[in-house]
Amino acid sequence: MIRTVALAISLLLAAPASAETVVIHAGRLITDASRNATGPATITVTDGRIASVSDGLTPPPAGARLVDLSQKTVLPGLIDTHAHLAGDPGGDFWKQAVETDDYAALIGAKNARLTAKAGFTTVRDLGSTAGGGFALRDATAQGVIPGPRVVAAGQGISIIGGHGDVTGFRPDVTKALEGGNTCTGAEQCAARVREAARAGADVIKFTATGGVLSQQARGLGQHFTDAEMKAIVDTAHSLGLKVAAHAHSARGIEAAARAGVDSIEHGTFADAKAIQAMKASGSAFVPTLMAYVGIREGLAANAFTPAVAAKVRMTLDEVGKAARAARAAGVPIVFGTDSGVYAHGRNAEELGEMVERIGMTPREALASATTGAAKLLGMENEIGRIAPGYSADIVAVAGDPQSDAAALRTVDYVMVRGREIE
Repeated sequence: MIRTVALAISLLLAAPASAETVVIHAGRLITDASRNATGPATITVTDGRIASVSDGLTPPPAGARLVDLSQKTVLPGLIDTHAHLAGDPGGDFWKQAVETDDYAALIGAKNARLTAKAGFTTVRDLGSTAGGGFALRDATAQGVIPGPRVVAAGQGISIIGGHGDVTGFRPDVTKALEGGNTCTGAEQCAARVREAARAGADVIKFTATGGVLSQQARGLGQHFTDAEMKAIVDTAHSLGLKVAAHAHSARGIEAAARAGVDSIEHGTFADAKAIQAMKASGSAFVPTLMAYVGIREGLAANAFTPAVAAKVRMTLDEVGKAARAARAAGVPIVFGTDSGVYAHGRNAEELGEMVERIGMTPREALASATTGAAKLLGMENEIGRIAPGYSADIVAVAGDPQSDAAALRTVDYVMVRGREIE
C-alpha cells in the first residue's frame, strides 16, 4: 500500500503542468526596438511562449487569464550582458575570507528578483563562486526562485595574482582561498576552459587586463599573453562557447580582439588600433557605464583601499570616450552594466548613460538591450523580440522608451518565460 501511494505521488510530481494561456492587452506594443510602436494589440502566451500577436484588444478565450496593460507600453524584456548577481557593492575586500559560498548564493537569489523586477528578463552572469552562478541559472529556470534567465560563466579565468584571482591577503590565507581558476601558458589556459565547460559554463569569461576593484596594484595593463588569450578563445569556440574578455588597457583590448573574443567588457582606454582590431574581429563592445557610476559613488564614500582608489581615479575622466569612438567606427555597442559594482535593480540607468556619454539615441540604446544583446548571446531566435515562438519575456512601462531613455527606470509589469514576477 505504501509503495502504491509513493508511486502515485511520484507520477503526479513528474507529470507536466497543464499549459496555461495568458492573454495580454497592450495599449502600445513594441515588438522590435528598431520598429515603431503599434497598438492596441493582443499577445497570447501559452506554456511560457508567445503563441500569437494580433492587432486590437481581442477578448480572451474561455479558461484563459487576462492581463490588462491597455494603458501601458509593452515591449520585450531587457537583457543585461554583464552582471554579477552574487555580489553587492560596498563590501570590504576581506569579507571574501569570511563569507561563505552559501551566503553568496542567497545574495544572488535576492538580486535575481531585484533584477527581474527592474525589467531585465535575461542576464549574462560573468563571474560568481565556483557553482553559484550555475545554481542561480538552474533555480530561476525551474521557477524555484523568481529571477531572470541566467547565462552563467561561473568563475572567470585569471592570471596568478591578477584581477579575478585572490589578492590582498597574506600568503597562507591566499592559498586557502584560491579557486583553481588561474592559468599560466597556453596549454594550462586551454585546460581551464575545458574544466569550465565540464562544470557547466554557458560562456567563458577571462581577465585580459588588470581590473579596477581588485587589490592587485599593478595598474590596468595586459595580463595574459597573446598566446594564452588565443588558447582560451580557440578552445572555447571549439566547444561551442562564446568568450567575454574583461579589458581596460588599449593593448590588452587589441590583443583580446585579435584573439577573436566575442565581446570586450569595459574597454575603457581603447584607442584607434584597439577599435580597429575589434571591428576586424567582429568583437562587440560592452561598455558597462554603470560600473563607473558605482565606483564614482564608492570613491565619494571613501569605500576603497588606496590601491583601488588610485585605479578608480585613472578611469573616471575616460568614461564613454572609447565607446563613442567605437560606435563611430561601426563596432556593435551592446548593453551591459556590471551590476554588483553598483546596487542591483538600477540596471536601466545604463540606457541614459549610453545616450549621454556615447551619443546613442534612446531607440538605439533600447535595441542594444534587446536585439543586440540577444545576438551577442546567440539567442536572437529566442529572446529580444515579441513574436510568435519566442520566449514570453515581456515588460510594461508607462512611458515611451523609444524616445525617453528614463522611461524604463520604473517598470510596472514583468513576465519571464511566461511567469509573472511579483
